[in-house]
Amino acid sequence: MSQTTAGPAGAPAGQEGAGAPVQLSHREILVVLGGLMTGMLLAALDQSIVGTALPRIVSELGGLDKLSWVVTAYLLTSTAATPLWGKISDLYGRRLIFQAAIVTFLIGSALSGAAQNMTEMIGFRAVQGLGAGGLMSIAFATIGDVIPPRERGRYQGYFAAVFGTSAVVGPLLGGWLTDGPGWRWIFYINIPIGAAALVATSWALRMRTTRQQHRIDYLGATIIVASVSSILLYLDWRGQDYGWTEAYALGLLIAGILLAVLFVAVELRASEPIIPMRLFQNSIFSVANIYGFIAGMAMFGAIIFLPLYLQAVKGYSPTKSGLALLPVIIGIFATSITSGRLISRTGRYRIWPIVGAIVMTVAMWLFSTLHVDSPYALLGAAGFVFGAGLGFTMQTILVAVQNSVDFRDMGSATSAVTFFRSMGGAVGTAVFGAVLSTRLAHHLTEQFAGQVGAGGALPSGAATENVKAIQELPEPIKGHVLEAFTRALHDVFLVGVPFLLLALVVAFFLKEIPLRGGPSSHASTATEPETLVD
Repeated sequence: MSQTTAGPAGAPAGQEGAGAPVQLSHREILVVLGGLMTGMLLAALDQSIVGTALPRIVSELGGLDKLSWVVTAYLLTSTAATPLWGKISDLYGRRLIFQAAIVTFLIGSALSGAAQNMTEMIGFRAVQGLGAGGLMSIAFATIGDVIPPRERGRYQGYFAAVFGTSAVVGPLLGGWLTDGPGWRWIFYINIPIGAAALVATSWALRMRTTRQQHRIDYLGATIIVASVSSILLYLDWRGQDYGWTEAYALGLLIAGILLAVLFVAVELRASEPIIPMRLFQNSIFSVANIYGFIAGMAMFGAIIFLPLYLQAVKGYSPTKSGLALLPVIIGIFATSITSGRLISRTGRYRIWPIVGAIVMTVAMWLFSTLHVDSPYALLGAAGFVFGAGLGFTMQTILVAVQNSVDFRDMGSATSAVTFFRSMGGAVGTAVFGAVLSTRLAHHLTEQFAGQVGAGGALPSGAATENVKAIQELPEPIKGHVLEAFTRALHDVFLVGVPFLLLALVVAFFLKEIPLRGGPSSHASTATEPETLVD
């Protein structure tokens, strides 16, 4: 049994054949994009606003050793839920599921703002991440529904505007709220924005939809959540706290790997798999997701730990550290628009992931050269270069994947791109967090070795885990702590360099095929749910 509704411009229901995207006019596309961009703004704003306030949050609620878990919990649930959101939106239609993701995100935001300790914060951030997993994946899937790959560069500026605006406003708003009414308002601010997103999507995303009999792969979803959780618990908890070769730590790692293998076996037999295994027979899909996973590791490493350098080492306030990251945003904005227009003009996309990996590698190395007394000009230049590398790759990989798959797999393929990039970010955050904790302890011991007297005594853990307390330490203790922090961050950024070099190698294996120019070029399938979103 199916149910159809009129499109954005009131076109007759069922006008288009199932299994192929419906061609919209430029004005209709702008209406749909307007609705989607309000929802995308929620997730994009959260990524930039929380990073600025994170040092203050962990200082007040728990400590630096738990910093990565505030991010990892969010990434874990958003990563694990992303393929499920994509599949459900393929089956039920984009608008309803997009709005369900918004509501889930708002519930998590309200709870995070009310958190009283780190345990609650981590748990509530997991709820927030659950909703965020649907915001981006469904939005990008609907972009694939509505805009042909060859034409996507024409609208690249709108996507860049969302990320550019959120990236500029996020750090500034996060800093202002943290320094003013308090960090809890970085979560509460999502509620009015989310309410506006619900209204906007109800009006703008009136899409033709064909509903059909379906079966959700809940077993696959449960297994992938368990697999991802086990691996991240090994990286960010058991291995770090108890030893990487300790029995229970290895048990978590082995369990994560075995569950991943089991997930593949289940997906091969599932009638409606979350991630259709046949997609991996497509080399573009496979290579692009490997690239996204590796690049995601380095990307989140820089995004999370640059504010820590600015606030803990340089003594910047959250507001000032947000302003200091503007060069990253300018870099993303400039190159994403440029590369998008060139892709539309030339129809060629393969060069941009290669260029992006090279540029990000250079930037990551520049980050590793920062010292306690490094001028801001060096950080600003490195930040711009890093942002430029992200701008070259963020949309390009998605365009390549969406251009290479059948329309019936658009939601699953798009959510898979988000899944692997987020998974890389979760793993990268856990790995870099472990590097920071272990190397900071090492460098603190090294800095205070041979010191005698009260002035040279090794400070307590609380003094080195609270970014505000660090700035209040007396000399020469403060100087030693800042030097230890800087050297530990050197190690963090250097760890990202080989990952980006590996991403560069992978990028050379990305095949280039002609970009589709319109809906007629999409593969048609009789079972395709027809959905217009984003």
